[in-house]
Amino acid sequence: MRASLFLAGVIFIYKEVTVISEKFKSLTPDKQERIINAALAEFARNGYERASTNEIVKEAGISKGSLFVYFNNKKELYLFLLDYAAKIIDKIYSEVDWGETDVFERMKALGLAKFKTYKSHPQAFNFLKATAYEDADEVKAEVRKLANTLIAEGLEKGYKDIDRSKFRKDIDINKALDIISWTMLGFNEQERDGVDSIDEVDFEILEEANSYFEILQRCFYKEEQ
Repeated sequence: MRASLFLAGVIFIYKEVTVISEKFKSLTPDKQERIINAALAEFARNGYERASTNEIVKEAGISKGSLFVYFNNKKELYLFLLDYAAKIIDKIYSEVDWGETDVFERMKALGLAKFKTYKSHPQAFNFLKATAYEDADEVKAEVRKLANTLIAEGLEKGYKDIDRSKFRKDIDINKALDIISWTMLGFNEQERDGVDSIDEVDFEILEEANSYFEILQRCFYKEEQ
């Protein structure tokens, strides 16, 4: 089974969370990681409403009182995790050669960078996967806003300064880009729904995505001379 999330980077910071996270940042990196991973795992397993802060503190090895020194309530913890996960996604772009202007080669590079990030931060992506189904009124608006922003900014970055001269002259390039976007968004949604955990992602996902790129390239690019 495979999974993919067509997400892009965005810094999604709330004023309240920024203040709280400064206290959190005073902890040792090891303690921060324990708390974050425990919280990510609990929200990914149970969703916002059913997630238990008792389970989070138990898994992290801290007291419940100390958790609420850093986060006033469960919602603030959840929003902090949204911000944390979005920043991890943003790191993907540092691994991409933006001098590559062929849109399909750029998409392949982005796919590889995402795959590496999935493997290094599986808990964050399991959490993000779960947000696709989150319908709790208390956080639903923030989750939807983040998802829409991630996709919009991802597409903007992916298509910025691409070489349009490679496209056939008899097609509308903007519509071609829309078709590329819809294809990959649909592919990613299908793959996301077919996996229980990001840990199950393997290299095959890149090979399959590339096979779609090859078809689209033959449809939209000029024939090589």
